Amino acid sequence: MSSVASSAIEQKVRAWLNHFVVGLNLCPFARPVVSSNSLRIHVCESDRLQLVAETFMAELLLIQRSLESEIATTLLVFPNALNDFDEYLSFIENAEEQIEEMGLIGIIQLASFHPDYQFDGEPPDSVSHFTNRSPYPVIHFLREEMVGKALENFSHPEEIPESNIRTMESIGRKEIEKRWKSLK
Repeated sequence: MSSVASSAIEQKVRAWLNHFVVGLNLCPFARPVVSSNSLRIHVCESDRLQLVAETFMAELLLIQRSLESEIATTLLVFPNALNDFDEYLSFIENAEEQIEEMGLIGIIQLASFHPDYQFDGEPPDSVSHFTNRSPYPVIHFLREEMVGKALENFSHPEEIPESNIRTMESIGRKEIEKRWKSLK
């Protein structure tokens, strides 16, 4: 994949961040990070699972070894791999096991986003799924210390998921799908 294609993928991810994550306030802590230079977006161009796993490890080590001022958070984007949602979930499960094996529980946590994201137990046509949908499969590396600091000044963080669902429902599926298609 050329650097032009990678750049277009990154632009699409940034549009999603700006129009959905920040624009709909799905993550009340995202705005400062999205607008800073400490947000890292890395596009893994490979379609081979072994290279995807190696890229995941490289990004995990990079954020672990970097200062927060250099890399506050990382979005690892897979435009050519992990397109099957079940395969993606399996990869995430393995990735979380790797974090545990490396002793990084409490230091790094993962958030998952996928174009076909579906919450278990929710009807397939539920608009709630769009809270975790992204243009491509994405693994978000979060520094738990940063998350903890952000939560200190936020009352009732446990209500964020329900608030996000209410936001999506108030906008309506038809409008959300229209906005979603505008990203493509």
